[in-house]
Amino acid sequence: MSSEAQYSLADFYFTDTEDPLVPPPEFGQWTKDGAWAFELFEPEMLGAVEPVMKIRRAGKDRTVVNLSSYNYLGLATHPEVIEAGKRALSRYGTGACGSPMLSGMSDLHRELEQRLAAFTGHEEVMLFNSGFGGGLGTLSGLLRKGDVAILDEKCHLCLVDGVKLAKAKLQFFTHNSAEALDEALQKTEGRRRLVVLEGVYSMDGDTAKLDELLAVTERHGVGVLLDEAHSILALGERGRGCVEHYGMPPTAIGLQYATFSKSFAHTGSFVAGKRELIDYLRYYVNGYAFSCALPPVIVGGILKALEIATRDNSLREKLWANVSHFQAGARSLGLDLGESDSQVFPIIIGGDRQMLYEQCVAMNEAGLFLAPVDYPSVPEDSLRYRVAITAGHEIVDLDRALDILDQTVVKAMRAAGTLGESQERASSRGSGKRQEGAASWQSMAKFLARQATAIAHSSNKRARIAQLSSMAYDHFVERARDPSSAYDRLLRAAGELDWRELSAGLSKLRKERGS
Repeated sequence: MSSEAQYSLADFYFTDTEDPLVPPPEFGQWTKDGAWAFELFEPEMLGAVEPVMKIRRAGKDRTVVNLSSYNYLGLATHPEVIEAGKRALSRYGTGACGSPMLSGMSDLHRELEQRLAAFTGHEEVMLFNSGFGGGLGTLSGLLRKGDVAILDEKCHLCLVDGVKLAKAKLQFFTHNSAEALDEALQKTEGRRRLVVLEGVYSMDGDTAKLDELLAVTERHGVGVLLDEAHSILALGERGRGCVEHYGMPPTAIGLQYATFSKSFAHTGSFVAGKRELIDYLRYYVNGYAFSCALPPVIVGGILKALEIATRDNSLREKLWANVSHFQAGARSLGLDLGESDSQVFPIIIGGDRQMLYEQCVAMNEAGLFLAPVDYPSVPEDSLRYRVAITAGHEIVDLDRALDILDQTVVKAMRAAGTLGESQERASSRGSGKRQEGAASWQSMAKFLARQATAIAHSSNKRARIAQLSSMAYDHFVERARDPSSAYDRLLRAAGELDWRELSAGLSKLRKERGS
């Protein structure tokens, strides 16, 4: 493994610099040494987002099969959607030019709110100009200090940040576990509480076990916010998302949140719920009241995308046929797709960071656009690529992608002897929950060990220790099912590590710091 592959973004979160405007110098050296890998990020798209498209990475232009865009229904280049956007641009101009509260919004915005309310089955809808901002804003406007937000441990960062901004107590429960949710609700009895779930968890690609989870929340009388970013228009008989997918009425959840950047193929987001609650949020979500309304050209396109997606089920049917075809082919190659049952899913390769990036470069050169997903976004022993299948793909595109995977990732894993491990993980997934949890604690132990050496050479030890303690609490103690056991679990994980390997890494780091 090359020296730069021993580290991740987590290792450069802290800094010794006196000025916040000066980044850690070690980060600059790390990105310079690993420039070949960093060039994979933020590729330039040389045209519209399509199933097969041209991109520029590392200064090279290539035509690639695109498995990295969430254009699930293929509407980004639909002629009717583009024409609707042009009409809106011609009539309403380029932007709303002010906050909707003070400067107003167009009748087109109001039409979209009404159409979405009718589509979702809720009384009222509120629009946001950002996906991340909408999720963060909804929770920060809804919760108050002293409230408890109980989140699935794999919820999106915008939801986590929204709770923190509200200064509510943040508590996680084991992913998709009705038993763990019940336990969390029992322990917080008597508090104002909200449960936050997602329809599809995009990093793992599995859908929420909504029937089991809602049975628990109903028993406790606690409301639910459901993030349908990846499930809206893709799941359900008429595309209404995860609630419809499980045959439940819209009123089964208190708030339905979704973004426009996936199946709608635009940008922004919305939240739907009871009229009195949405009217309240308009005044208390700062990201709404103090931010510009969506550009009318976007609103016009979204309206047409909603119309096309709900005319019939043809696009959803093609999407799911494509998903079935690709997943069957990938599994036949021995690849680990986790527990995915959706159109977005991982290809998990294990803990070899060098391989993760090298094979991403190889896939790109062969004509396949996939992005690497590294720690701390996922555990260090389950680094992955994330695949997004769309209705716009043809079978020939998917077969080409599978062939490139076979010649790159599969070949490399077979040579490294890890393809068998991948198959074992996939076949024993039922018992993998505990192992994944243990691996997360071991990742933390490794990280703390590396940071201990960094602190020893730090010019600002007190600040660095304070930063590290805060991060460790936020990311691990808060997520522990029993926070009081966090210290013991961390020590146990540390005892299970291969310290010889770690020691060698620390010695190398010590030399680098000393030079």
